[in-house]
Amino acid sequence: MTQRWCVLLAVLALASSQNQPPQPTFRTEANYVRVDVFPTKDGAPVTDLRQDEFEVVENGAPQTIEQFERVVIRAAGPQETRIEPNTVAESRAMAESSRARLFVVFLDTYHVDVSDSHRIRKPLIDALDRVIGQDDMVAVMTPEMSARDIVFARKTTTIDGFLTRYWHWGERNRMIPPDPEDEQYGFCYPNEPPPRSGQRDCTDQNGIAAEMIDRRHEKRALDALQDLVRYLRGVREERKAILAITNGWLLYRPNQNLMRPLRCKGVPTGPTVGIDPRTGRLTTAETRPGVAPNASCDTDRMHLAQLDNADQFRQMLDEANHANASFYPVDPRGLAVFDTPIVRQDVPGPAPAMVPLDVDRAMLTGRLTSLRTLAEATDGLAIVDSNDLAGGFRRVVADLSSYYLLGYYSTGKLDGKFHSITVRVKRPGVQVRARRGYLAATTAAVTAAAAASANANAAPSAEAAAEAVAVESALAPLPGYARDMPLRADVVAGWRRGSDGRPTPEFWVVGEFSAGTPPGRALDATVVGSSGTTLVRGSSESGARNVLIALVPSEPTEPGEYTVRVRGDGFGTVSVRVKLPPAPEAGGAVFIRRGQTTGNKEVPTADRRYRRSEQLRLEVPMPEGGAVTARLLDRTGKPLAVPVNVATRDDNDGTRWQTAQLALAPLAPADYIIELTNGTNRTLIGFRVVP
Repeated sequence: MTQRWCVLLAVLALASSQNQPPQPTFRTEANYVRVDVFPTKDGAPVTDLRQDEFEVVENGAPQTIEQFERVVIRAAGPQETRIEPNTVAESRAMAESSRARLFVVFLDTYHVDVSDSHRIRKPLIDALDRVIGQDDMVAVMTPEMSARDIVFARKTTTIDGFLTRYWHWGERNRMIPPDPEDEQYGFCYPNEPPPRSGQRDCTDQNGIAAEMIDRRHEKRALDALQDLVRYLRGVREERKAILAITNGWLLYRPNQNLMRPLRCKGVPTGPTVGIDPRTGRLTTAETRPGVAPNASCDTDRMHLAQLDNADQFRQMLDEANHANASFYPVDPRGLAVFDTPIVRQDVPGPAPAMVPLDVDRAMLTGRLTSLRTLAEATDGLAIVDSNDLAGGFRRVVADLSSYYLLGYYSTGKLDGKFHSITVRVKRPGVQVRARRGYLAATTAAVTAAAAASANANAAPSAEAAAEAVAVESALAPLPGYARDMPLRADVVAGWRRGSDGRPTPEFWVVGEFSAGTPPGRALDATVVGSSGTTLVRGSSESGARNVLIALVPSEPTEPGEYTVRVRGDGFGTVSVRVKLPPAPEAGGAVFIRRGQTTGNKEVPTADRRYRRSEQLRLEVPMPEGGAVTARLLDRTGKPLAVPVNVATRDDNDGTRWQTAQLALAPLAPADYIIELTNGTNRTLIGFRVVP
């Protein structure tokens, strides 16, 4: 399932996660404002308007139009003629062009099912091919991604290739939840059958897991869209178009009934505050070994019951207008009849009763209303309740293919407040859609931006440049973890002390199956040299989800590049390139995870995404040299005042491990780096804390 997301992220050349979301730029002058205007009459674009027919009013004061241009966008022609940016910096520079339109395709994986994700592929790609002009740029985002991980490109072939190969990206109503937290909710609150004589009646918990899953999915989708809107505001002032492929949302409100006491589980309680024995600090994370996961489920139940997604939705609409971002939502179901499946099977236990028809109709209406509101409130168009998806996309193409670009010097103050904009056309019968306003800069912000620009133009020192490259390299793999994969693999190459006392090369292979994989799956690993010769092969002895295999080549092995092929029974093969450094250095580190999803046990992991309730430990093979020191860095390479505990461990096979352990409870969701130093050797290893 999730291998396709890494392919997508790779082929779209995702931006390095070191780069912070850009702040709004001040071009020409701080009080210069550009406005994209889309005039229509009877639904058709008006293409013959003159400058003197437009009026622009800001905060009630008429403005003088200094720039006037009618922009007509035509398809860019063959894909091979489109010039792609070679670097992230080039991509952002192209995105700032006022003539380049920006599109983001948001694939709401939580609210589209498998069949509809396949159905939408062709009309979506056809529309992109028609609407993307020579200077336009497009990006793709999913709810599991951070907005800072998207990158804009000009070719649509990579998106087409992805959607053709991985047409089943939709996850709604899947029988086996791909998310371990969804799976955990089902384990905590399974649907119970009617009790037999003498048994306790636990059926009052039926439906709780399903509502928790739905509320969590909707919250994550809205969080991602809000994150995207805020990011796009910093990219540029001009209009941005978001094509949201989704069934829509119910916009959950607080539900006290979800917090009800249960006959078989009692009253849900909030997180308890205790002392972490590792750090001596107060923590809400569970510190008792072997504790059941129900406490975490109860905490999530209380939190999810109090969500007000309707209020967040309204806030997002306001922010979209401030960011000059327009939504074009598309319901891939077409003319939908029912909103809920006949039988819901993503929660263990007996299938719940079918949703009554009147309730289902209300849910369907609510979802479609949310999409229409999203479009109308942001000057976009909604393609909903229609089986003619291609025709709907043609309306979007027509809407975005001809517009007027106006520019004026604002007479308003640099006060940091929102300034409303009204655009009128004197010609009768013409309707106008344009940005509703902008957030003015402050005098202090303009001064700071000018100073920052001057500092950015100064040539960095060689040390600073090298440090920036090291930080970027440490964070570069993290976007590839945006989605779970059926089989993920990580490899560490290093040395241990052999029986003769000399360093012996060894490869440590971590294989990890996705959540929900049936037990008993075999895992094989093979180390292949540059000439294609197999050096060593090994397999796991158990069918665990997380496996660590140690491979020692029988033939003399020199430092250099190697390929490790990891094959899972029924899951294909994953190839990992690894470099064996000169002895006694190590190439990478083994990641260890401990948390509620692992039964509070330490297990190796090939996924560098962690939650705040978990602990992270790195293990580096170091047969010689002094002790390793470690510290935590933020995504810019600056040290953080969070302790990293280091220790040394010796295995019976002669491997000496330097370990670094970190409690993640104090950290906010973001990208981080652990810096390991051993003498003159310094290693930076990135990881991501997710919500």
